[in-house]
Amino acid sequence: MSMGDFINIQPSELKFPFELRKQSSCSLQLANKTDQFIAFKVKTTNPKKYSVRPNAGIVLPNSVCNVTVTMQAQKESPPDMQCRDKFLVQSAVAPNGSTSKDVTQEMFNREDGKVVHEFKLRVVYIPANPPSPVPEGDEEGNSPKSSAEEEIRKSLLPEAVARSLKQSMGNCSSEEWSAVSKLKEEKDSAIQQNKKLQEELDLLRKQTRHGQGARVSTIVVLFCLLLGILLGYFMKK
Repeated sequence: MSMGDFINIQPSELKFPFELRKQSSCSLQLANKTDQFIAFKVKTTNPKKYSVRPNAGIVLPNSVCNVTVTMQAQKESPPDMQCRDKFLVQSAVAPNGSTSKDVTQEMFNREDGKVVHEFKLRVVYIPANPPSPVPEGDEEGNSPKSSAEEEIRKSLLPEAVARSLKQSMGNCSSEEWSAVSKLKEEKDSAIQQNKKLQEELDLLRKQTRHGQGARVSTIVVLFCLLLGILLGYFMKK
């Protein structure tokens, strides 16, 4: 607004958080920077959709008046969240001592050279629950940076554990060191014995399979020999 206007209006847009089936409100601040009583009236292109409190009144000299605009619950979202509704705030000089009850439509008629200022405001819808920004990365939402950090953390973990163990062992006495060394030797010996037993078991299985194959071959040979003897016996007869 220009410096010659009666009141300063903030904000210049009516921004409503939009959510289906829920009311939404925003505020207007009307600041009177003059030494006169200023009458105002708020109009809209869609009066059934909005409620304005107060929709008319007096702003005292060098004072501020707050106006609340409430949008009724909507059953469907507008295309692309765009709204064509408009608001108009009219202001004019009122007689000194005027109150809200004295405000009439005639105060804003441009007759007999009366000065009436008008200020238009557009309506903007803001999603009540905007989607959270998703970092660039794979389909699971892991960013390359996060994956790299995870790999580094995993690779450093064994080193950190070893360092911690080394520090702990540095505080051990000679007897504790001896016990730890003995346990380590017993562990290594058990591992070697287990490995040796596993090798012997594998060898035994191979021998068993080979022995079964040999027995089967012997039985087949004996059967063939017996069959040949029987055939020769019958042929002689």
